[in-house]
Amino acid sequence: MLFINPPPSPFEPPSLLYHFVSSPLRFLIQCIYRLFLFFRDSAIPQSDPTSPIRLVCISDTHTKKATIPNGDVLIHAGDLANHGTAAEIQEQVDWIASLPHHHKVLIAGNHDSFFDPRSRHAPDVKSSIDFKGIHYLQHSSLTLSFPESSNRQINFYGAPQIPEIGPQEFAFQYPRQQDTWSDTIPPSTDILITHTPPRHHLDLHGLGCGSLLKEVWRVRPKVHVFGHVHAAYGRESAFWDEGQRAYERVCGREKAGLLTDLFDVFAWLDVVRVAWHGIKGVVWHRIWQGDEKGTLMINVSLTYRSTGELRNPPQIVDI
Repeated sequence: MLFINPPPSPFEPPSLLYHFVSSPLRFLIQCIYRLFLFFRDSAIPQSDPTSPIRLVCISDTHTKKATIPNGDVLIHAGDLANHGTAAEIQEQVDWIASLPHHHKVLIAGNHDSFFDPRSRHAPDVKSSIDFKGIHYLQHSSLTLSFPESSNRQINFYGAPQIPEIGPQEFAFQYPRQQDTWSDTIPPSTDILITHTPPRHHLDLHGLGCGSLLKEVWRVRPKVHVFGHVHAAYGRESAFWDEGQRAYERVCGREKAGLLTDLFDVFAWLDVVRVAWHGIKGVVWHRIWQGDEKGTLMINVSLTYRSTGELRNPPQIVDI
């Protein structure tokens, strides 16, 4: 019975048996979707061989320090702290500032209470953070130039808000049904940095934000960097086709059990759509040698699940 019990926390992954029993259709479509992603072209942006730019991406360090490989840009997607005090955050900022990356870009997470006046601790009301040249983004954009890489420019946008998941001490929370994302991200964004994942993508079966997903559909950046859900660490391509839309519809269904899943005709049609678009993508890439444009989604949490230990390595993307 242990393997069919729900996980002890929404931030812990369910067993495969529990996942299958609670919604066989969702289990099936996720297996099919990931299988075709494995064989399709990667959505990693093609790097310029004469002037590549290396992004090193991390999040959820929670006051700890890790060995970070060098690169052109270091991105931290939030949760530097545990309790969110100015002292905790400043210590992490000092560590990041000491790293050799030419550019460093940072956003806050829900544990970084100091950055949100609603959750800031009383002793920190008059405190401030010395960013030491680090670019801090909070609902804001940044364009970085790279003279050593053929004067290329890359546009970044960062925002910290998350769907409500914890106590009031957590920063930047909003009610899960509230849309805080529509038309907020500039269409020219190349690298999107958020703390929450978009819903149904590296979010551990629904902890991500649905309104963020709609906004990412609109903008379609080259890379989307996020964290927050430690157990969903990894990377995934998004190709913005009808197969992906069908996949997201099925993942958004309420868990209904075996019998309901078997007789949901519209959901089974979506399974067929996912398979059909997956086959087309594989044929286009593997046989016709075509390129597919999409978005590389990366959950870059360094903390492994709920252990409090930084076991996940930083994610590296060359563009």
